[in-house]
Amino acid sequence: MQPVLEMDAPVGFDLWPVAEAEVPGFLALSGALSSTEVGTAVMLMAGGNDFDPDGDRPPRPPGALDSFLHGLLTFDSLFASGGLRVTDHATGVTFLPGCCDGLENWRDWHQLVEGGGLLGFGHDPVSPAAERVGGTIRLTVNAEQKGSPVIELSVAELRDLLAGAERDLAEFLALAAAWACVHLPAHSAPVTAALARLLDLPAPAVPPRA
Repeated sequence: MQPVLEMDAPVGFDLWPVAEAEVPGFLALSGALSSTEVGTAVMLMAGGNDFDPDGDRPPRPPGALDSFLHGLLTFDSLFASGGLRVTDHATGVTFLPGCCDGLENWRDWHQLVEGGGLLGFGHDPVSPAAERVGGTIRLTVNAEQKGSPVIELSVAELRDLLAGAERDLAEFLALAAAWACVHLPAHSAPVTAALARLLDLPAPAVPPRA
């Protein structure tokens, strides 16, 4: 199980270094990312919340960098296109995040461990779904498709996978905090806090600016 972000081509993006993007595709988050891959992840998260202010949010500030980060730093509810990817290496079946899911909702998976039920992650034409049936977790790649590939695992296995996904996210967040100190020194603390809020994790310490 890997926490992933849905890739978007960084056409013309020059606010900080980013990696080449394979679109369509996903970027797996972990503590093993390169600096440019971390930059790509931050770009995707900030870009996914880059909407014009409305309601009680302050107006968009001048300057390309401040403007691009504005949504990430001011939205109460942040979004990141992606989620948790599960691959059965024995069969080659991969369960991908759906269009109605976001990485910010990754903790919803714990519902299957704690009490069961059904989680739907998309809609027609592709509807990934996860369901607990007794002590078994069934991950259906496309619930709209008869005979869709399915991954089955135990509740204990899912619990372990979720713990691993949380470690990956925490390690990524620590990388992102260090990355922000180098590439976004004037915004490192608020950007790190925003990423932690999006990922529903404690914010790592950010060294004070010199």
